[in-house]
Parts: sequence; structure tokens; C-alpha cells
Amino acid sequence: MDCCLRIHNATIRSPIFSKKSANFRVFTVKCSSDGALSGAAGAAGVVERPWKVADARLVLEDGSIWKAKSFGACGTQVGEVVFNTSLTGYQEIITDPSYAGQFVLMTNPHIGNTGVNFGDEESMQCFLAGLVIRSLSISTSNWRCKETLGDYLAERNIMGIYDVDTRAITRRLREDGSLIGVLSTENSKSDEELLEMSRTWDIVGVDLISGVSCKSPYEWIDRTASDWEFNDNGEIKKLQCR
Repeated sequence: MDCCLRIHNATIRSPIFSKKSANFRVFTVKCSSDGALSGAAGAAGVVERPWKVADARLVLEDGSIWKAKSFGACGTQVGEVVFNTSLTGYQEIITDPSYAGQFVLMTNPHIGNTGVNFGDEESMQCFLAGLVIRSLSISTSNWRCKETLGDYLAERNIMGIYDVDTRAITRRLREDGSLIGVLSTENSKSDEELLEMSRTWDIVGVDLISGVSCKSPYEWIDRTASDWEFNDNGEIKKLQCR
């Protein structure tokens, strides 16, 4: 997506000091889309980026309803809501098999600023049911970045929501423990229907192991910068290659 920067002059008069005015240089940034443009935006060659993809709801089994905005995949998904307090490493978290069947809420408010890359994955796919964050970064800054977090989740059919009060939800989870919730972008489903889904589903008894385990053993044959020695007592000793 190509961006252009426009600079124009503006005169602003203060209602308090009506006899004085100040001149400012106003900066306007607009991004051109990858596809064809139409109308006034097409004539100008620029278009406002559609930050808001769709409205979303998180309905918890305790009856609370949290309005949000959607990124990643759309639809309706049920899962167990938990939180993670890590300041970094959101890509490792969303590819961690231990989060299978769960909505992971990140307490760090700003997520997505480094994008994603294929070298930091904990596994070959995403196993979590959804991602809940406060603020979705509108840009990425990382020389290793291959794509945005939103595109990464959409390609793997993982739902995400942002612009929600993650602090309030975290306090609720801390006091009451993990809760079952439903993420939905479908307006056809009522709050009552989503609440019923959250109260009738339970993660206990769900076979998650078969879903995250590999079908058969495999051998790691790629060369690495170090050797790993697995001792009988469970400790791992790292030996530098010579």
C-alpha cells in the first residue's frame, strides 16, 4: 500500500483571543489502496484506510457483553477466556499448542506493531480459539516482518477482536477464574443466543491433545548453531558446536 503526505497551510483563530490568529502547517497522511479506486477518491488517487473491519461481541458466561471491533477471521467461535501478561512475544503465544480451545487476552495494550514472521512460530499452525487485545497497531516496524497480524490470523481462520476494555476483563478473570465466552461478528445472532452458547459449552472433556499432536514422529534434520543434550533428570544442557 503506497502512502502520500500532503502539507497545507491553515489559519486557526482562538475564540478566547479573537484578535489574534495563528498559522499552522497541517500534515495529512492518506494511503492509496492496492485495487482500483472510484469516485472522488479515485480521482485523487488516495483513499482512507478502512481501519474498522466489522463490529464484534465477546459474550461471557457471567452475562457480561463486551463490544469490540474485529480483525482476522469472521464468524462465531466459543472458547475459554484466559489472559497473558507477556510484554512481547505475541506470535509465540498464538502458535503455542497449550492455548488450544482458548481465547487469549493480552494485557499488554499495544499488539501487532512488529507484524509476524515465520521464524518465531512455536508450531506450524495456530491452535488458540481467538485473540483479544486492547489496541491493534495500524502499522508494522520490523525488518523480519512478513505480513500483518490481522492477515496472519485471517489466513489461519483465527478470530481476533480489539478496542475492548482488556483491563476490566482481566480483573474479572483474576477474581472469578477463567470464563467460557463466545466471539461473534454475526449480527444475525442475538446476545441471548451467544450467552446460551457460552453457558452450554465446557472445555473440560474436550479432546485437545489429538488436535495439537503430530500424527507421527519426525526427525529434525536441519543444521542448527548448537547441539542439545537431554539428560535423564529432565534438564537440558546446551553445547556450542565446534
